[in-house]
Amino acid sequence: MNRRDFTKYFIAAAAVFLPNHSVVGAVRHRYQLASESILPDGLRAAPDEIREAYRFAVANRDILRYISCYCGCGEQGHTNNASCYVKDSSPLDKPEFDSMSIG
Repeated sequence: MNRRDFTKYFIAAAAVFLPNHSVVGAVRHRYQLASESILPDGLRAAPDEIREAYRFAVANRDILRYISCYCGCGEQGHTNNASCYVKDSSPLDKPEFDSMSIG
């Protein structure tokens, strides 16, 4: 088999076995989100992007604690990016939400 045939068969096989991914282009990233049911009523009426940000913050709180926030919210007692969504003192299983990031 020559190089051209090998490339043609490889691309065809990739298209069959990887239907959710493009052979040429970026792979779609997936990330963990908390359940929508964890959000309080006030947040459930918020736009999709805001609800998704809060759900991401709840599910990835331990990671967001290492990311600084530069929006000037330190005066409100926020210590990191997770603080913009969930209060630092709240337990992991019952998060208390901060309304700052609603907009």
